Amino acid sequence: MKLYSYFRSSAGWRVRIALALKGLDFDLVPVHLLRDGGEHLKPDYAKTNPQGLVPALEVDDKVFTQSLAIMEYLEETYPEPSLLPGDAARRAEIRAFCQAIACEIHPLNNLRILKYLVRDLGHDEETKLAWYAHWIREGFGPVERLLEREEGPYCFGAQPTLADACLVPQVFNAERFNVDLSDFPKVRAVNAACLDLEAIAATVPSLQPDAE
Repeated sequence: MKLYSYFRSSAGWRVRIALALKGLDFDLVPVHLLRDGGEHLKPDYAKTNPQGLVPALEVDDKVFTQSLAIMEYLEETYPEPSLLPGDAARRAEIRAFCQAIACEIHPLNNLRILKYLVRDLGHDEETKLAWYAHWIREGFGPVERLLEREEGPYCFGAQPTLADACLVPQVFNAERFNVDLSDFPKVRAVNAACLDLEAIAATVPSLQPDAE
């Protein structure tokens, strides 16, 4: 099993968390998103993932892309411990939470968007940071209300799920860009609980083989 990823990629980190929680070993294939114009944009990587994105998971000569699809593949292939537990209604709630982050927050703040704001549209660093903080706050408001319905300590109860794998990287990114998260106590509490888990703590970007 090979994971093509970049140490600071949110999407790649989601998959690392899922792999860690399931106790699955993998070989990391670093794909640097900044070096030499971005290794993910090179023809060689396009053979692995035509979208030119990370992560990609290679298993037995098959390559899976898109972090949510990869995590669902892992859940179906390695069902224990379950990261998508409960009945159909509960699983739909977890999936919706994942999409609230991966589809509503992250796409507006990923590297491609931030580079376009500065390089192509001519915005300065202050404007870029304001953009970033705005969409974090817009997204974390509903996420906070969803978490308020749950008892915790994790997103959906006593065990981490795919929802936690999505939340942790997004909180990290918000903190990296100095976004004030004081209005989101549940988000911060769940994130702290996740990082107290040895498996998740080992996935943080600074501990990855390709970290810089």
